[in-house]
Amino acid sequence: MKFIIANWKMNKTVHESLDFVKKVSRAKTRHKVVICPPFTSLNSLASALKGTNMLLGAQNMFHQDSGPYTGEISPSMLKSIGCDYVILGHSERRIHFQENNEMICLKVKAAQRHGLVPILCVGETLSERRNGNTFDAVARQLSLCLSSVKGPNILVAYEPVWAIGTGNNATPEQASEVHSFIKLQLKKRFGKDIPVIYGGSVSPSTIKSFLSEKSIDGVLVGSASLETGTFLKLI
Repeated sequence: MKFIIANWKMNKTVHESLDFVKKVSRAKTRHKVVICPPFTSLNSLASALKGTNMLLGAQNMFHQDSGPYTGEISPSMLKSIGCDYVILGHSERRIHFQENNEMICLKVKAAQRHGLVPILCVGETLSERRNGNTFDAVARQLSLCLSSVKGPNILVAYEPVWAIGTGNNATPEQASEVHSFIKLQLKKRFGKDIPVIYGGSVSPSTIKSFLSEKSIDGVLVGSASLETGTFLKLI
């Protein structure tokens, strides 16, 4: 079994989300499928996914349980409507909204406190890869984002920043090399194996080559998860 996690980003209205789930939720798959829609569709999909083999995740959250934080969503809110997972530290959050590793660490700990499984995203920029600093960059993110995090109830998504939404993939061999490194770091920290999934322009034509790698436990899919026919091919 592998993880196939759909990150819809800022796409789909509530009606479009429900229509999508209606078409794909009965598909038979041996994988663990998680749908991460926009906040506006979470409540509706929580009901629509009941009784299916698909789980619900959010794309982000704030680390406080409540308070004067206009526009934010708390982990308790996500848990109360049936979320199981939450994506944290996605490269687009880091780039467009200036989220740093320390902020992401607070979110990871808050998610775990409320019984949500954080999907922690890490990955290097193009310049870091070209300069041979991939492992240093990933190790730094893991260290800071998991600082004082005790529980191993977590997924890590390796998403090379240069492959997000660009159509450029890391090769399965490149991804596997970094995954093996991440797994080793996590095993040292938590004393057990932690799933590591790959994100970076995954498509129906490339997914099999990634999932065939022993060190890759699944995929985090963006644009290829938006169209029903394409998503059915993925799962």
